[in-house]
Amino acid sequence: APPAVPTAAPLAADTPLTTTRGNAFVAPVEWRVEVRGDATILAAPEGDSWIALVDVPESAAADADAAVAAAWKAYRPEASWPLDVVNDRPDADGWSRQRGYQYRTSPNERRAVSVSTRFAAGVWTVVIYDMSEPVAEKRGGQVATIFSRLLPKGYTRESFAGKKAHALDAARLAELRRFVEEGRELLQVPGVAVGIVQGGKVVLAEGFGERELGSGVPIDADTLFMVASNTKALTTLLLARLVDAGRLDWQTPATEVLPSFRLGDAATTSKVRIEHLICACTGMPRQDLEWIFEFGDMTPAKAMATLATMQPTSDFGALFQYSNPMAGAAGFLAGHALFPDLELGAAYDRAMQEQVFDPLGMSSTTFDYARALAGNHTGPYAQDVDGKVARAAMEVNYAVVPVRPAGGAWSNVRDMLRYVQMELDRGRLPDGRRYVSEAALLARRESQVAMGKNGWYGMGLMVDQTWGVDVVHHGGDLIGHHSDMIWLPEHGVGAVVLTNGDPGWTIRSLFSRKLLEVLFDGEPQADARLAAAAKSFFENLAAERKLLTIPADAEAAAALAGGYANDALGAIAVRRAGGRTFFHFGEFESEMATKAHADGTVSFSTLAPGITGAEFVVGSGGGKRTLVLRDAQHEYLFTER
Repeated sequence: APPAVPTAAPLAADTPLTTTRGNAFVAPVEWRVEVRGDATILAAPEGDSWIALVDVPESAAADADAAVAAAWKAYRPEASWPLDVVNDRPDADGWSRQRGYQYRTSPNERRAVSVSTRFAAGVWTVVIYDMSEPVAEKRGGQVATIFSRLLPKGYTRESFAGKKAHALDAARLAELRRFVEEGRELLQVPGVAVGIVQGGKVVLAEGFGERELGSGVPIDADTLFMVASNTKALTTLLLARLVDAGRLDWQTPATEVLPSFRLGDAATTSKVRIEHLICACTGMPRQDLEWIFEFGDMTPAKAMATLATMQPTSDFGALFQYSNPMAGAAGFLAGHALFPDLELGAAYDRAMQEQVFDPLGMSSTTFDYARALAGNHTGPYAQDVDGKVARAAMEVNYAVVPVRPAGGAWSNVRDMLRYVQMELDRGRLPDGRRYVSEAALLARRESQVAMGKNGWYGMGLMVDQTWGVDVVHHGGDLIGHHSDMIWLPEHGVGAVVLTNGDPGWTIRSLFSRKLLEVLFDGEPQADARLAAAAKSFFENLAAERKLLTIPADAEAAAALAGGYANDALGAIAVRRAGGRTFFHFGEFESEMATKAHADGTVSFSTLAPGITGAEFVVGSGGGKRTLVLRDAQHEYLFTER
């Protein structure tokens, strides 16, 4: 049985609290808190998700494993999920002896269970994460609220507030190069490009590794990558230009500019202003499968029609929820405002070219795949299920084209640095001319919704204050392409990191911390975190591989129907060849493995590099064979046809 729902009233606001032994954290608004012995249990409003903070004195637990056993006994002694993998984590934020424990759940449970340990002042603090997947995603910003300020008693986190950034001289740049190259090798990423500006000048613009694995052709500052969701900030820059031109205002209702804009909920539709289109604040959930599957005949107009079938899962303005189709609508609305007689995609492309790329001198940046792929560009790579680097499923990346304002641009570090420099120059071009007003530019950085207690999401931009300085940034992730752009407005420093392989997200996410360390002589954390993340990535891959049957179990495969269909996601054709099983999804295909679960169910899991691990659970209903595919908050039933 799950823990009893605490009897305390829901919190009226985010509330600073301590664990029973005095370690600090913040409990989120609307959550309930119960203290049971040394366990402080936080319950999400839905009543099916908990985070327990359990203090265990060292006298009662000699090591991390013993502390975890004691914590489970205090929180939920009957829990019996099997342990999949244990990863060591580096010291950080005053904590030592950190470890992570990942438990195995069955897909039909729709549950994520993990544990982490940390140690300070003679006490283990064990965090048990026991969350339903829908709640975990919907309340991810609130979960970040808990963890972003979880610190040992009396500890103050390192801060760079009030410090002056060092000039990035040859030695400091060499340290950043070393970090990137060592990270690239540790993570087996074929190529990385990095650019840095400081004081109005480009101080680094280089490539590391190769464009195509084994080709020996080096990456340079002109090599194109898919910048994915970094496109969002470029889209809101277009909107800022339209605000300056008087074509719209941040508070203009979206339907006034694009009458076809509709969400599945009329009340939410009526609340959406221009500033809300890429704010992650409308309550519209992440619902990417509906534009990733069967995208062959998808158009911007059809993508917008699909948006009209989507429902919010939280109140407007309450929770951080990231929606790519909403970002697509933002760009198409902007293009339509300028060129109402053009098709939505053509209008957006022309608007971006004339209003953003041309004025900023971003001459290589494009939404034209054919143009990008004909020139100096990278191929996408990912690990296969055995941990070997392989060509990733690039064909799936074409799915973003009909929602390209959300993530469809190709660019390079040279072009992206021009954009970053304009942000640092508060809307001016290198020759001093005003490109966009400060007011319109900076409105995009203002908080629309919290992402924990150390930062927020604006309009296609995030602001992180973890280390006492404002770091404006955004990441981008598509299959085999992972990137980040970062700038410190107070210090005149900006950077762009582009990678062409999974798990390049580790390099791009930790580069900002490394940059801060180099600029401010900070505590050396980034290297240890990167090494630990790389080790964990491959250990987790190996643990998952042990659960897979490849080729797929012959008996389970023989029991499949020849094809399945779902109204929202389209058709799956099943084929067998050479004793192997393949699912064809319209525009892409993957060999499938089978996976047996503790609850007796069997799933078929994708194996294509870059899209590994999508699970289709075998079932039946209404006299027909079925498959169920889920994202965090949605369930799609495929029925045999």
